[in-house]
Amino acid sequence: MKARLGEESAGTFQCLPYGVPLQHGDVAITLHPAGHILGSAQVELRFRGQRVVISGDYKRTPDPTCHPFELVTCDLFVTEATFGLPVFRHEPDGNEIERLLGSVKAFPDRAHLVGCYALGKCQRLLALLRRAGYERPIYLHGALKGMTDVYTALGQDFGELVLVSEAGRGLAGEIILCPPSALKDRWSRRLADPVTAFASGWMRVRGRARQRGVELPLVISDHADWPQLIDTISETGAEEVWVTHGREEALVYQLGRMGKRARALALLGREDEEIED
Repeated sequence: MKARLGEESAGTFQCLPYGVPLQHGDVAITLHPAGHILGSAQVELRFRGQRVVISGDYKRTPDPTCHPFELVTCDLFVTEATFGLPVFRHEPDGNEIERLLGSVKAFPDRAHLVGCYALGKCQRLLALLRRAGYERPIYLHGALKGMTDVYTALGQDFGELVLVSEAGRGLAGEIILCPPSALKDRWSRRLADPVTAFASGWMRVRGRARQRGVELPLVISDHADWPQLIDTISETGAEEVWVTHGREEALVYQLGRMGKRARALALLGREDEEIED
């Protein structure tokens, strides 16, 4: 949090391990892994025999860079709905990494520039590439270094990483990770005829890929897709569900058909962050 928002981003900081209750008056507060990024948590509130779970952002897909999602049964479940439409069904991330590596092999004279969010997505891609057996150095845009250093300090091993600014020009046959905004930036002109890729759940929609000029869309998301949302809500056993941050209407409708009491919430002052997810 300090690396992302600054040393003074909160008046005070209190760390709370997963699974350790914190008593606040009559309410017991417990954090549980959300599987979204390193350190992400669901918040469980217990009060007079009732249990509420606020999911935050979450995914059910295994991720080598963070604790897996922990299902917590509850009476009321507050769920995200970033990909709350039936069209969103994420591909297995290993398949998408193999597509990327296949393209690198097919086009050895071109650099492969992969747009990804600086926190969570970048580090997950690094880990997935290493897990797939990719041993070459991976090149990073400078904007991705800070959060990657935090992950490394917390025990993640990503192998050899090199800043593009220290590697010169060209980089034919190499994989370069950058923030999405850099895909079409002047910065990318230093690379050898780059294949532009973008790792995001939004790449399921071909029109979005075309709109951004993405040659190799990679459907890799750090959020639950439609089946994961439905399965998770069912498995919590919650009779009431509040839906927020995403496509609330479709999910609320589906939950009503499932016999759940469901309603949409609005987050005041929060802009749509879909371009980064």
